[in-house]
Amino acid sequence: MRLSLTVLLVTLALCCYEANAVVCPSFAVDNAAFLWVPDLLYRARLQTYSAPREAVEAKMQVKQCVNGFSTGNKLQIWKALVKILLKCGYEDFQKLLSFVF
Repeated sequence: MRLSLTVLLVTLALCCYEANAVVCPSFAVDNAAFLWVPDLLYRARLQTYSAPREAVEAKMQVKQCVNGFSTGNKLQIWKALVKILLKCGYEDFQKLLSFVF
């Protein structure tokens, strides 16, 4: 569960930093996809960022760990993420919900 706490703290820091409290929509969608999208589709999503191969592999290794979380634990992370996004003024939740339901 330490990994999920780290992910949430980084999300909070990036989303709600005083100088810029606007949530990047791509960042929000990527976090939702990280929890719910199958590996092959998520890897294809990462390719759109033109990230180095090593970075993609590192993120996929973390995703493999998160894939082992129970659905209940993923939902707890999801709820915390939604609370953070609400606090930061994110509004396009329909796009995020498409990953979960």
